[in-house]
Amino acid sequence: MATTKKYWKSTAQLDESNEMIKNLEQNEFATAIPTEEFLGKEEVLESSSTSRRDFLKYVGFSTAAASLAACEGPVIHSVPYVNQPDRIIPGMANYYATTIANGYDFASVLIKTREGRPIKVEGNRDIPSRGNANARVHASVLDLYDNNRLKTPLVKGKEATWSELDKEVRQQLNANAGKQIVFLTQTFASPSIARLMEEFKAAYPNVRQVTYDTVGEDAALDAFEAKYFQRGLADYDFENAECIVGVGADFVGDWQGGGFDTNYAQSRVPKNGKMSHHVQFEANMTLSGANADKRYPVTPTEQKQIIAALYSKVVGGSANNNLSEKVSKAVEETAQKLRRAGSNAVVLCGLPDQGAQQLTLEINERLGSSIIDTSAPILTRQGSRRAVEQLVSDMESGAVGAVFVAGVDPVYSYSDNDAFAKAWKNVPLTVSFASRLDATAKESMYVATTPHYLESWGDVEMKKGTVSLMQPTIKPLFDTRQMQDSLLTWSGSDVSYKDYIKTFSTGNGSSWNQSLQDGFYAASVSETLSNGEQVPNINNASALRDLSGSSNDGGFELVLYTKISMGDGTQSNNPWLQELPDPITRTTWDNYLTISQKDADRLGIENYNVANGALDGTYAIVKMDGVERKIPALIQPGQAPGTIGVALGYGRTAGIQEEMQTGVNVFPFFKNGVSVQSVSVEAAGGMHEFACTQLQNTMMGRDIIRETDLATYITGDQHEFNPMPEVSLNHIETPVTSPDVDLWESFDRSVGHHFNMSIDLNACTGCGACVVACHAENNVPVVGKMEVRRSRDMHWLRIDRYYSSTDSFEDDESKKDGFSGLFGDNGSLGGFGELEIPADQPQVAFQPLMCQHCNHAPCETVCPVAASSHGRQGQNHMIYNRCVGTRYCANNCPYKVRRFNWFLYNGNDEFDYHMNNDLGRMVINPDVTVRSRGVMEKCSMCIQMTQMTILEAKKDGRMIEDGEFATACSNACYNGAIKFGDINDKDSEIAQLKKQDRMYHLLEEVGTEPNVMYHVKVRNNA
Repeated sequence: MATTKKYWKSTAQLDESNEMIKNLEQNEFATAIPTEEFLGKEEVLESSSTSRRDFLKYVGFSTAAASLAACEGPVIHSVPYVNQPDRIIPGMANYYATTIANGYDFASVLIKTREGRPIKVEGNRDIPSRGNANARVHASVLDLYDNNRLKTPLVKGKEATWSELDKEVRQQLNANAGKQIVFLTQTFASPSIARLMEEFKAAYPNVRQVTYDTVGEDAALDAFEAKYFQRGLADYDFENAECIVGVGADFVGDWQGGGFDTNYAQSRVPKNGKMSHHVQFEANMTLSGANADKRYPVTPTEQKQIIAALYSKVVGGSANNNLSEKVSKAVEETAQKLRRAGSNAVVLCGLPDQGAQQLTLEINERLGSSIIDTSAPILTRQGSRRAVEQLVSDMESGAVGAVFVAGVDPVYSYSDNDAFAKAWKNVPLTVSFASRLDATAKESMYVATTPHYLESWGDVEMKKGTVSLMQPTIKPLFDTRQMQDSLLTWSGSDVSYKDYIKTFSTGNGSSWNQSLQDGFYAASVSETLSNGEQVPNINNASALRDLSGSSNDGGFELVLYTKISMGDGTQSNNPWLQELPDPITRTTWDNYLTISQKDADRLGIENYNVANGALDGTYAIVKMDGVERKIPALIQPGQAPGTIGVALGYGRTAGIQEEMQTGVNVFPFFKNGVSVQSVSVEAAGGMHEFACTQLQNTMMGRDIIRETDLATYITGDQHEFNPMPEVSLNHIETPVTSPDVDLWESFDRSVGHHFNMSIDLNACTGCGACVVACHAENNVPVVGKMEVRRSRDMHWLRIDRYYSSTDSFEDDESKKDGFSGLFGDNGSLGGFGELEIPADQPQVAFQPLMCQHCNHAPCETVCPVAASSHGRQGQNHMIYNRCVGTRYCANNCPYKVRRFNWFLYNGNDEFDYHMNNDLGRMVINPDVTVRSRGVMEKCSMCIQMTQMTILEAKKDGRMIEDGEFATACSNACYNGAIKFGDINDKDSEIAQLKKQDRMYHLLEEVGTEPNVMYHVKVRNNA
């Protein structure tokens, strides 16, 4: 029978404020009690008034405390509700629809809360558009619990009250009423903020708003505005696309705000013998290039000539170029495919050149492309670099009396940040609406501390015609106030922003409560942009001439980009994102210079593996117009010779925890907001330590990712493109699925549920959203750069990236199969080494890999304490309190997906991330155990989610419908690459996927019989 008695070893243990007890409970290993602080110093002891009784009590306490720390875990006290809220049921999750709009990432999302704590982000699948939740959006919930957030408003660097700040700001506004009052803000795309700004002008007529996108799209915006008279960006739906041509546009990644990968992935899955054909011309190896059927590494200068050539061949006009014979041939073939596909074709341009963007719009118009949508543009980029430059000039001249900054940090991110900081000090009133003490807030007189988006109200028109709503999912943790409430207060209004937005958001006749529950509503005409009847005044002939004559000065062309993990750097203090591997380089905790092998050899830049297998490399110095940066160099297969790539968003220090102050700030190279610059590069020597999660480059011809071309898939049989592996039985080749070669005695799995997971290699783009979602759902710890270097990353789910060493994966396999003997030109001794070297123009493939939940699991047979066991529902279980950490299971796992807790990662000062403080631990999912030191852990197929689905259906007295079962990764995968379900439901989608001819199991020849299946990758090489 359980007892409620509390036992203690000394009276000191009853004192909850005793710091010594707390320290000993937190430490992983007991430490010595510092009695020498007074016992070891005679002069201190003589002056002490400690009695003999106190001395004995102290000595007794020290012994008991040490014993307590060595033998018992820490006591965690639960705080019960005094008055339980009606809407909160302990143990049950609540979901709220809201919107993230931080200036770089915009998405309509659902927030899972437990006992009032937001703990998980999901995409809102009900919204017609822009509901995609990428890796950064999934990680944004952790930003809410950031210890580096400001707790109160600041007045001249000191904590203050809102009344003090309001009083002084009003006085300063009135004193500077004759000068310009400028709001320098992110793109809000908010109808209510637009109205609010107009109303604020009534109180202060000299107000104007300058929109600044940290990583902007000025060229595309200017071209779109010149043609369609709206400052926005075209939208794209690739689902029915037949031919997709990308020129410097990473549309599968962050290009123009991202969110295009879902429909793109749907077009890449072969249906009825058809799939889209994707051609990519680019300099850096991007997600778009990695997923393309044909990829051509070309410089940005060549890309301009390619746009001109495509325009000439599709629309008309003369275009001369200096393209190589190979690229010219590729352009000609591409133009033919565009014309053949007609309205189902589209061209995308990522060049920071208005002429190139202008001609691209004309190409799509001539094709009559149904893929592009210009009538309802995307409004999440509105910035104007020219307006920002004018503001800096006005600040320098003294014409500006007040500047309010919201959602941006120009002292960090403006290309000439020294000039901006100097001009900033010339303004009489500077106010920063910030949630942390960033570089701009540090230089501001007043900091009007803002809440996290999960504590805020708002509305966002991400795409013309649909307004997404933002609502709080938790009461503000600190003394913060939204910018909108501040504007209402300073303009003399006593209306709250919640009431203000409620008044305007129901003008279309829909119910406020219904709209709030849905997370969006259809916008009325007055809330969207008007097209008008103007005639565009553009000169295509001039643009064609300029692009055709493009040339390079002979130096390197630097291509600046953003990583899927870091974006523009807004979330730099997020450890989930810092440790998320880059999908291409598989490197974490860093930005670096990517360079081709050819250029690296010429400059003397090296990458090499050290004794423990980690990756090291030399540095390079990049120079441009007096700006110089020393950056570690990483040799990137597929990088266009003559170009280098560096990621923006790194190098932040202000308001950032020391562990997260990573990488180099290269925004000074982002001159005029242009992402392509001419630079010089030279080797700098030295050695940099990379934290890379995958060091093998290729598959070396092994049967890991199966791949075929569309023609073979259509005309060939399954035995040709997806053969069943065979093993020798009495010298007879026998399929591995035959019971004759099976050493296991299987039991009946047809009773109850039997869970399987399907991963379609065609639909997986490598975006990494599933990895972060898994972290959030399953309390996966962050281990830091040095532990990742030791191959001790704790990711339950990884996305392996493979290159081909030849022109295709099929050629790799043919080369491997053709080895003869050990030595010679065709010997396997040197041949396998060559296979490990990626080609200059490699193909790329991604493969998500988690525990395969084998029915014949090798880990289960070798565990001496039966900590690893199999459940009747198909999941491979890990019993943490039984595990003794032998790691036999990890050694016996052919997929290498099990993780060992080398340390206690939570509540340990050595791992000072979110699990080391009370605020950060608020994100922990109470349904999942937080693992301790010395145990194995791995993917559980989110058993807590499957069991909750079963219990909910049982409580409702109904059958479970297909699609209800889900895991964190399958929910996060908008692309449809990861599907999960019960194969015992014969009509379910997962059961049908298992019957497909593209289905295979990884390393099937081992005989593990996994419950995770893969689908052969098909490329459209036609």
